[in-house]
Amino acid sequence: MNDQNQELRNAGLKVTLPRVKILHILEEASGVHHLSAEDVYKTLLDAGDDVGLATVYRVLTQFEAAGLVTRHNFDGGHAIFELTREEHHDHIVCLDSGEIFEFYDEIIEKRQQQIAEEHGFELVDHALVLYVRREGSKTTRQDAPIRK
Repeated sequence: MNDQNQELRNAGLKVTLPRVKILHILEEASGVHHLSAEDVYKTLLDAGDDVGLATVYRVLTQFEAAGLVTRHNFDGGHAIFELTREEHHDHIVCLDSGEIFEFYDEIIEKRQQQIAEEHGFELVDHALVLYVRREGSKTTRQDAPIRK
């Protein structure tokens, strides 16, 4: 709990019980799940915490502004959140299950850098998302759910 309090202070945020609880939920899911505001809210409800959905949205927006979390809007427009990490990674989104996988590939990273340079640019940032489907699947893109 003290680590979370310090993390909030370092981000310039006042330490409040909802912020600490939401940060804890995100830390528990880190590297395993990407959570929507509704996922965070449901986790709070399941734990018996009295925090409203509007508060969850507000806190996640504050966390994003402070650089604590990264918001992703993958295909389907449903926002999900993950703790901001120093090491870069890209995402694979399964259109059949909605699962999201993280990956890092040095060759892809180098090639993106080369492409930017070949066109006379300096690569500042990027996000790569691969939308995939299990072989043999008949699901269409618009039918597939987006999940954590």
